[in-house]
Order: sequence, then C-alpha cells, then structure tokens
Amino acid sequence: MGFDPRQWTGSPPSGASTSNCDERVTSNVEALLAENDALRRELQRMQRELERLRRQQRPRPEPTMNLIRRVQVQRWGDELAKQPGWSEFDQAGLEALIERLNRRGFPANLNLQQRLNRLVDGLGSDLLAAVANPATLQDTAVLAAFALYGVRASEWLDEDPRRVVAELHQRLRGPRRPSGDFRADALAVLGLEPGATAEAIKRAHRRLVKLHHPDMGGSAEAFRRVNEAYQQLVN
Repeated sequence: MGFDPRQWTGSPPSGASTSNCDERVTSNVEALLAENDALRRELQRMQRELERLRRQQRPRPEPTMNLIRRVQVQRWGDELAKQPGWSEFDQAGLEALIERLNRRGFPANLNLQQRLNRLVDGLGSDLLAAVANPATLQDTAVLAAFALYGVRASEWLDEDPRRVVAELHQRLRGPRRPSGDFRADALAVLGLEPGATAEAIKRAHRRLVKLHHPDMGGSAEAFRRVNEAYQQLVN
C-alpha cells in the first residue's frame, strides 16, 4: 500500500547511469526508514516516561477524617453532666428513649447508627465508634441527643447543653397534653383549619412530610411533629 521509492523505475536524470541512480535512491530511502523507526521508538519511550511521571504526580487520597471523635463525645457528656436535672437520668431510661425515638424515625426499623448514616455518610458509624464500651451515662445521653436532634445534635450540644438536658427530660416524661382541643392543635401543626376533611389532612401530611423529611435536608423535629399530629388525627 502506498509508494515505495525503492521500487521506483522511472528514467534516471540525463547523463546519469541507471545503476548509480538506483543505488543512490535505495541508500537514501533506507536511511530515512531507519531514522523513522528510531524516532518512533523514541516517541514511545517518551510517552511511557510521561505516563510514569503523571502517575507519580497524582494526588494521593487524604486519609478519612472521623466526623466525630472520642474527645468530642467526652466533652459533650461532661457539659451535660453539669446541667440542672442531670442527676435524674439513668442508663435504662435513656436507652429506652433512644429506642423510642428511633421507632418514630423514618423508616422505623433503623437503629440510631443506620439512621445517622443515611443522613450523613459515616456519621452514625463514627459516633458509635467514639462511644465507650460499655457506654457511660454521659455517652448514652450524647446518643440520646443525636436520636432527638439528628445531624444538628452537635450544634445543640456545643451551644446549649442546658436545653438538651431539659428536652431529654421532657421526652422521658412523655408528650404533654395540650390544654386546648387535641384535634385543633394537630390541625394547626398541619396548617389546617378546624373542620378540615380527611382528604385535606392526608394531602397536608404528604406535603409536609416531603418538605421536612431529614433525608431531603429538613428538620427531624418538624418531621416528627407532623407525623405525630397526623397520627392523632387519623386515630
């Protein structure tokens, strides 16, 4: 395929013998082909060297940093233990509260570690790894805070541990009965007026669940209130 000058049979230049012309053309072509092969080999060598240098310069992945460390859990637990009402906590009560809060989460069959991992990859695993084995009362209170607040627990534990203790106490005592009409209060949570139909309640519930779903960046507390209000109405 193509033209090979070594097979050229054209007429030699005027005054040149045929044999001398053939020898000169053949010699030049052989030299060009040899040079071309040498250049191709050099190019391949340079490409291999360039790829080797690129592999060396590729940034190595940074070691994964724990989202929650043991020192944080200890600090949060120590701050909680300084708050009013701390002495009223007990291990069994807090563990039961964590289980109850998990059942109210979505979906209800997940444990705390699984719930938190669904919200932020690795959060639940790092939290449980940072807790002592067996967990102390302070550790269990920190776990209860995460069961209550979800991914925002670290903010509350850092900024307002007093409120965390107060709200854990409130959850341990159970929800307070509203002073007014149960139905009216539940409808208000769903943004509905008294007299709303069953279909309107279902539509409002579906809309608010999507709005406040923790997996969509919503508030776990608002999500819980919406579900509790709906359950009060349908039951």
